[in-house]
Amino acid sequence: MSQYRLLLISLLSAALVGCASNIPDPEPTDTGMSDSGGASTDEYGGSSGADGETIDSDLNAELTMILYFDFDQSDLRPEYGDILAAHARKLSNNSRVKIRLEGHADERGSREYNIGLGERRSQAVRRMLLIQGATSNQISTVSFGEERPAAMGSDEESWQLNRRVEIIYLN
Repeated sequence: MSQYRLLLISLLSAALVGCASNIPDPEPTDTGMSDSGGASTDEYGGSSGADGETIDSDLNAELTMILYFDFDQSDLRPEYGDILAAHARKLSNNSRVKIRLEGHADERGSREYNIGLGERRSQAVRRMLLIQGATSNQISTVSFGEERPAAMGSDEESWQLNRRVEIIYLN
């Protein structure tokens, strides 16, 4: 039975690799308010969208949206504890806020390995946010592996910038 499972996993992996270039990019996000959004300023200095949801743009500006990782690691660095706690507070204070965690890797390693590494990184961030009060329906994850580098180049400086998880607020 385990041989069939291994064969099935191999076939699915091969199909995924063959189709990976046809995977559409996630919908682009707009971090600003548009004229048609009906935004207004509330008494606390935040802005309120057409549906009454409070959006705190000052908090977004202060929060770090990119978390970096060491080579071949998915463990969170200790310096990100306060940053993740702030994101978790924002999520737990407004159940309608949703985020997407985008995992990335540098170019070293196979494409399949880097997709898995990006996924492990995004899942590590997700777990920490869930522990600190966010709910699972507020967080989605995706791994781009090495496909969307932040820096082009094959040197340590470029690789450091590419080993990351980006936190994208969807609303």
